[in-house]
Amino acid sequence: MEQQVLAWITQYGYVAIFLLLVLGIVGLPVPDETLLTFTGYLVFKGHLSLPLAFAAALAGSASGISISYWLGRTFGLKLIHRYGKYLRIREEHVNRAHAFFERAGHWSLTFGYFVPGVRHFTAYAAGIAGLEPPLFALFAYSGAILWVSAFLTLGYLLGDRWKAVEGEIHNYLLEVTIGVAVALAAYLAWRWSRRK
Repeated sequence: MEQQVLAWITQYGYVAIFLLLVLGIVGLPVPDETLLTFTGYLVFKGHLSLPLAFAAALAGSASGISISYWLGRTFGLKLIHRYGKYLRIREEHVNRAHAFFERAGHWSLTFGYFVPGVRHFTAYAAGIAGLEPPLFALFAYSGAILWVSAFLTLGYLLGDRWKAVEGEIHNYLLEVTIGVAVALAAYLAWRWSRRK
């Protein structure tokens, strides 16, 4: 998949960057960090313009996360009300999620981009929790700017070494994701045992 993505970017340029990031942010298996780092490398080589590459990547990321938010806001609560009882999701859980996003959860929209797997779910969760569109836009689009800028810059600065270093960064981000998942599972288990 990764080689195909890189080939599409090489062949179709800005259109491929935009469309692949939309699909990747929505949740399809697109190697987003690799895509952005490779795009930065192509800017370094002079094959792409930095302003146009940045605009395509930012537009793709913002569109993808907006679609995810809209899906969560439109269908999320309906699905939870219909099937939540099978997963033991009650109205109080939804209310808590809403309160969490109002209090601090919106930051997960900003920094969740940097954690593989998390960025795909934060917008769905924000939509389901009923986070207001202006707050969603502020934190989600700020995160998109930071994320796109970081990985385009990385690819540009690394130049011909982009692939070797990008692999190390991907491994590091994967370890962080696993660590966050384990910590979250431990916290939820602790909360569950405390209630019992």
